[in-house]
Amino acid sequence: MTTTTAITHIASLVTNDPSLGDGSPLGLIQDAAVVIDGDRIGWVGETSKAPATDNMVDAAGRAAIPGFVDSHSHLVFAGDRTQEFNARMSGRPYTAGGIRTTVAATRAASDEELSANVAKYLAEALGQGTTTLETKSGYGLTTADEARALRIAASHTDEVTYLGAHIVAPEHADDPAAYVALVTGEMLDACAPHARWIDVFCEKGAFDGDQARAILTAGRAKGLHPRIHANQLSYGPGVRLAVELDAASADHCTHLTDADVDALANSSTVATLLPGAEFSTRAAWPDARRVLDAGATVALSTDCNPGSSFTSSMSFCIALAVRDMGMTPDEAVWAATAGGAAALRRTDVGRVSPGARADLVLLDAPSHVHLAYRPGVPLVSAVWRGGERRV
Repeated sequence: MTTTTAITHIASLVTNDPSLGDGSPLGLIQDAAVVIDGDRIGWVGETSKAPATDNMVDAAGRAAIPGFVDSHSHLVFAGDRTQEFNARMSGRPYTAGGIRTTVAATRAASDEELSANVAKYLAEALGQGTTTLETKSGYGLTTADEARALRIAASHTDEVTYLGAHIVAPEHADDPAAYVALVTGEMLDACAPHARWIDVFCEKGAFDGDQARAILTAGRAKGLHPRIHANQLSYGPGVRLAVELDAASADHCTHLTDADVDALANSSTVATLLPGAEFSTRAAWPDARRVLDAGATVALSTDCNPGSSFTSSMSFCIALAVRDMGMTPDEAVWAATAGGAAALRRTDVGRVSPGARADLVLLDAPSHVHLAYRPGVPLVSAVWRGGERRV
């Protein structure tokens, strides 16, 4: 017998279900109540119509949203790149090796150290309202190190991505073809049992379109679904390759041609935008407005990693998207919840409606708009994940 809990007197509830409330994409309900039945949402509606339950929680006029769905992060790492960031922000050239610096530190770390790191950043994210989080390998770049990264990631989250194709491993710098063969062969065989997804960094200096196609196709043949780092640093084939291969998500999408935008708009591939990366590298912002107006589905994610976006705050990314990428507060909150769910092809998260997993965030504010209106302020006052209060 499951226990039921009613959370009542929610000033404004974002359900992300247009059949509820005001009929908007956010499905807003005023003076709302949510009934949690076990690990699921059992009922949603106005407080005055709430059914009797075992327990009651008075939201006291706070707003509520679905738990954030962070569909892009790199949490299996060791080491620190403070000096690199400091140099970049100070306008000095810096050649510390970037990703290779983290690869060396990660290879040298113990399993316990890496696992503790993942747990630390997952807890940090949960405290800020993130209830579903994807994370990748990509800082091992040997068969053994990539496989252990995925084993560690899978012990903490269900959304695990094999990113052996992050960069060409230092040992294969003079023979990228041999590294692609490793990523699509022995390394893939060792990693596939621990992952749901396969990813590739399709960019100048990483992997070109033909290499990326070979890597994602090999992964798909092993039962891994494609996603792709696409068009972050320059125009390239990544977005159109994502659409061609029915990738769940094309991530970054900073430099897009009209053909790229049209391809996204006419596909089920989500454009996942990662404003933390642009913030931390002083790069050009993605034009979310252009992508949204074309009719594409947009997600927001943190890209939490030690080099180019060391934030676990989805609220911060919402504020950046509204301020600098042309999104409305409603669009940004939807992208950080339902959009992330779409980027992970999940229907059980990213919404607060009957049957969904009971992931709910109470904000110390009367409206979800405060996530952008009060940037940097810790507004999360309570978090339920799978029906359990975690914060």
